[in-house]
Amino acid sequence: MDAPPPTVPPTYEGVWRFTAPATEESVPQARHAVRDLLRRQLTGLPPEAGDDLVHSLLLIVSELVTNSVRHAALLSPEVAVEVAIGREWVRVAVEDDHPYRPKALEADFGQTGGRGLLLVREITALAGGVCDVEHTAGGGKVIWAALPLAPAAG
Repeated sequence: MDAPPPTVPPTYEGVWRFTAPATEESVPQARHAVRDLLRRQLTGLPPEAGDDLVHSLLLIVSELVTNSVRHAALLSPEVAVEVAIGREWVRVAVEDDHPYRPKALEADFGQTGGRGLLLVREITALAGGVCDVEHTAGGGKVIWAALPLAPAAG
């Protein structure tokens, strides 16, 4: 997911974090919690821009929580979801305790799965954002995507 970082690290005025069990039921629960939070916090955006942004962020959260549940649950019984909102950026992140740092897979249209991180990377790029995977101090990882509040040009 090797995306270049923003030229100036964004600052976030509000950060919300919650944990959930690493089970399939947590995927829609995380998506709904993030949706409700974004609807409350992103009230100043034009409706079409806000809808597109929220939709993109919810797809990203769904994919990242699904990956943690499917691939990290053995070593990470909980996943953490974080939403950070600033004046220009929104960042969503999913953290688990599994040390494996995944890479976005190349598209293989013969497969029925395994393209979640590729989808995250593409959604993020289309929105003009950045995404990455980082190790945590505890030996796990956090996968994040930051999208600009203003729509990408073009």
